[in-house]
Amino acid sequence: MALDGIRMPDGCYADGTWELKMHVTDLHRDVSLRVTGEIHVGGVMLKLAEKLDVKKDWSDHALWWEKKKTWLLKTHWTLDKYGIQADARLLFTPQHKLLRLQLPNMKHMKVKVNFSDRVFKAVSDICKTFNIRHPEEASLLRKPRDPKKKKKKLEEAEEEALELEGPLLTPGSGSIYSSPGLYSKTMTPTYDSRDGSPLSPTTAWFGDSPLSEGNPSILAVSQPISSPDILAKLYKPQSLLDKAKINQGWMDSSRSLMEQDVKENEVLLLRFKYHSFFDLNPKYDAIRVNQLYEQAKWAILLEEIECTEEEMMMFAALQYHINKLSIMSSDNHMNNSEKEVDEVDAALSDLEITLEGGKTSNTLGDITSIPELADYVKVFKPKKLTLKGYKQYWCTFKDITISCYKSKEEAHGTPSLQMNLRGCEVTPDVNISAQKFNIKLLIPVADGMNEIWLRCDAEKQYAHWMAACRLASKGKTMADSSYNLEVHNILSFLKMQHMNPDPQFIAEPAVTNDINSECLVSPRYLKKYKNKQPGYIRDLISARILEAHQNVAQMSLIEAKMRFIQAWQSLPEFGITHFLAKFQGGKRDELIGITYNRLIRMDANTGDSHRQLVFRFIILTWHFTRKSFTSLLNELSVTVEFADEPSLAFICAEVDCKVVHEFIGGYIFLSTRAKDQNESLDEEMFYKLTSGWV
Repeated sequence: MALDGIRMPDGCYADGTWELKMHVTDLHRDVSLRVTGEIHVGGVMLKLAEKLDVKKDWSDHALWWEKKKTWLLKTHWTLDKYGIQADARLLFTPQHKLLRLQLPNMKHMKVKVNFSDRVFKAVSDICKTFNIRHPEEASLLRKPRDPKKKKKKLEEAEEEALELEGPLLTPGSGSIYSSPGLYSKTMTPTYDSRDGSPLSPTTAWFGDSPLSEGNPSILAVSQPISSPDILAKLYKPQSLLDKAKINQGWMDSSRSLMEQDVKENEVLLLRFKYHSFFDLNPKYDAIRVNQLYEQAKWAILLEEIECTEEEMMMFAALQYHINKLSIMSSDNHMNNSEKEVDEVDAALSDLEITLEGGKTSNTLGDITSIPELADYVKVFKPKKLTLKGYKQYWCTFKDITISCYKSKEEAHGTPSLQMNLRGCEVTPDVNISAQKFNIKLLIPVADGMNEIWLRCDAEKQYAHWMAACRLASKGKTMADSSYNLEVHNILSFLKMQHMNPDPQFIAEPAVTNDINSECLVSPRYLKKYKNKQPGYIRDLISARILEAHQNVAQMSLIEAKMRFIQAWQSLPEFGITHFLAKFQGGKRDELIGITYNRLIRMDANTGDSHRQLVFRFIILTWHFTRKSFTSLLNELSVTVEFADEPSLAFICAEVDCKVVHEFIGGYIFLSTRAKDQNESLDEEMFYKLTSGWV
């Protein structure tokens, strides 16, 4: 008697086989196969394809184990090795699925993404599709929900998605990604074979990409906000707690989209996650520059970052200028964009330093000595319950140290106060109209942070001291080739904030009507005039924008975008990502802010940073390689241990601790980048630094 048809109580057959249940998503069919635990996954898929008997390319399909949220991608593994038994249900489904991406410019696109790849790799492929260099700076974020709005209204508010399928990426396949000069340090502009004229970098990079069939200006050119209603519909965080809730939505870069319950056609946000922009080159980063500008613009308009009224008018003037130039050049963008770069090539040579200041300047200066600063500067050490104000000192700035003396005559003696600025946090506190030029320093000391404020008398003095402080915080002196460029950038930033000295200046109505001022400033500044007539408000704000526009009117399109990004980076709150946490020994929830070089502990209600914890990530990486730095992660807490500093432990509230830990490890990973390195990403090092176990 044959035993193969006799079924045992445990569901297995007498011959040792059992039924494996599978669902084929493309055909909406359930299929059962008789298998044993010794059959490998590849064999299961082969038997399934034979049983389906459908003429179809199944090469992109793989098996997905719903219960365990696991892709069975190791086709040489057996079912026993995976732990699959008769109670398992598998999906036979495509690995590449459509995803609706909202880009930093708030436009939606449909892109085919590999749902089985880790998010880090998927984002890299997405950025290659869009020709955005340095994809390690970007990631995917779930769309925040406005608690005041219903789900249906949110869906209605979404604009129609633009259809775009990125190429299916397979190792070794010929594609635009392997074209010479596209993703290497030696990129050179290409030329039109028909007439020999330079091609726009945007046109050249797209090549055979599906984007070249449409209008690439949707990515490389900014589109003005058409109505203030658009701003009104978008979610605006009202507090730091709201910002922390938005950051709960970051994807885990070491797991696939499918593992994180992302569904096909779901909306995800593509954003620059790490605020450390490397080698930002306007010649080759037309799309990257524009998307960074858009992310900065929306962050300011939606009040995700604080700025003063003067700064808001400067940002509005730059927006107005960029919108104006974008409209003028949109009809002939392909022919003009390379010419724009050529015309301002000399002016942009300074901006090409990448906004963190990496490229050498053409000015060599005197290499035999290190420049120094010496001047009278007012110094203030803020303390609780103190009534003392600024005290004037004769200050000298040598190497990375500031020495303060009671008078110029005592400069050869022992200083009253001395500060080593390596690893310190430098924050500007400037108000042009009030002639306030302050520099706030948070200097790491053995028991925490030492806060010192410096007050300069004029813009030129402030620019030199601020530039020196920024370099010193990175361990660089004024002999560094980027010092003069940093001074120039600071002065340019201050100049853009200057207003017309005549307070009665009102532009002609014909000109002010040309400005949609309600789309250029955040709602907070419109509320200041809530008791005024709408027309009066529009004319008043438009006049102020036109005043500020006089300082930027001569800029080219790409230069204006770069200046906007640079001004965004200069804001005190730039680059701080907030999470809700409870620190070891604490009794209530607090906020932890993560930046490229420090962790900040904040009061959850007021946002006051009652203690700053500065960890120099470049030095941290040095410790990491010598196993002197350890970051331990479990489901409940994060513990950071250092060789020479006390450990830090906190419990994450309302968010997976892996998300928080990934920011810390990610910034360490970014700090290891150098221009002389091969531009291929070391994915394994990223996973090692962000995994949580060393």
